[in-house]
Amino acid sequence: MEAKTALTLLLALPLIASPVIYILGRVEYRFLYRRIVAARWLCLLVLGVTWFPLLQLRVPVLEEGAVLWPIGRIVLQLDGLGFFLAVTVLGLATLVTIFSFQYVKGEPDEEKYYALLLAMTASMIGLGCTRDLFNLWVWFEAMAITSYLLVAFHHEQKSSLEAAVKYLVQSAVGSLLVLLGIALVFMLTSTLDLESIRPLMANSGAVGLAAGGLVIVGFGVKTAMVPMHTWLPDAHSQAPSGISAMLSGVVIECGLVAMLRALGGLAEASLAWGALLLFFAALNMLVGNLMALRQTEVKRMLAYSSVAQVGYMLFGFGVAISYGVSDGAAGGFFHLFNHAMMKGLAFLAAGALLYALHLSQGRHQPLVLDDLNGAARRYPITAFALSVALLGLGGLPPLAGFMSKWQIFVSGAEVRSTPLLWLVIFAGLNSVLSLGYYAPLVNRLYRREPSSVVLQGRPIAILMGVPLLLMSLGSVAVGVWPKLLSWVTYPAALALLRSFGFH
Repeated sequence: MEAKTALTLLLALPLIASPVIYILGRVEYRFLYRRIVAARWLCLLVLGVTWFPLLQLRVPVLEEGAVLWPIGRIVLQLDGLGFFLAVTVLGLATLVTIFSFQYVKGEPDEEKYYALLLAMTASMIGLGCTRDLFNLWVWFEAMAITSYLLVAFHHEQKSSLEAAVKYLVQSAVGSLLVLLGIALVFMLTSTLDLESIRPLMANSGAVGLAAGGLVIVGFGVKTAMVPMHTWLPDAHSQAPSGISAMLSGVVIECGLVAMLRALGGLAEASLAWGALLLFFAALNMLVGNLMALRQTEVKRMLAYSSVAQVGYMLFGFGVAISYGVSDGAAGGFFHLFNHAMMKGLAFLAAGALLYALHLSQGRHQPLVLDDLNGAARRYPITAFALSVALLGLGGLPPLAGFMSKWQIFVSGAEVRSTPLLWLVIFAGLNSVLSLGYYAPLVNRLYRREPSSVVLQGRPIAILMGVPLLLMSLGSVAVGVWPKLLSWVTYPAALALLRSFGFH
């Protein structure tokens, strides 16, 4: 299969299948006694088939650096960064789809759920395959619109609708700021191609700085950078658990990738972009951890945890951009992948318990910490999966989170800068602080006396347990053999450094 054909299929398969799944689901609902079966399996089939063109692109991307396909004035480009993003997004989306078979079974508009999930997946892959600012914004908006609708999936509940509106308003403001930044860049350079923009921004002065600032704030809303993070706890806690896993695992990371892509084009406008990312890294780690300590709802706690975890990624990327350290960028991408896996696992495990303890009994209410007392007695596999996810996010060896955090910290120490060394210590202390809310939750799971809610809970379906088991094994395997991911993290790191002019 030619590289251009594979790239076309990678983008087209999920994008075209999305409306087909919606229409098929509506037909099933009307003529098959309100049963929706084919739509679910077609969604999973399309995601499975999409892996084939992606894996076909592995060799040309890793050997040649990028696959380019000019279409008129638009250039599709799949480089190491885009390939890494596609692997992460497609992997998590596949597991979330399997989990959702039982979780959203029988829900109103179930076919809409799968159609939007597929469209969101396609838009995130497309975001990694663009080389100009305008189409980067278009794919970003497509991802945002589908995520709004998925957050509001339970629109009959006021809390879900309120969270979706809050998310929509704040993200729309961020998107407008990005568009203004793009307009300033076009005014200065008369082009939006990222490769062409970079040398033209060298003498851009205050206008170039303003464009970069607008891009950071605009994409920072979606990335949940403090203080633009206030939409995140409501959206992540009110969305269906599979969508919470996607939002925390890959959607906010796609906002981060979009920001890095845009800043790569603006690299010559200022030398301060890396230092600014390091500042936000410290802010995110501290605020995210302190806010998570106060939560009693499990999904809100996990949402605030994501704010802190983004801080570690920003730290790695800030070191790479400021000092050209490839290990910093590789560590940032390593943690991005691990966060997608571990936070996805945490939300899916919490979702499985939420389904067993509340949703399956017709109660649409949040999962709180007291509900989990003694859950391991009745749900040992799910409790084990949630424990692996939480301890991995807390950075305990030999789990995946420890290895990626360690690589980030070592990259900061490599620079031999005293301020950066203090920041490494600060980040390490924040990792210890996070155990202040992860460890008590794990302790609750293994208490001797189960709560009354656990005793009345329903069994968890096997299909919901399959993704939990696979992601738990992945978290352990990557922690023990971190080089398992080097084939995708280092090409992504080199692509990022090249975009900022490092060779």
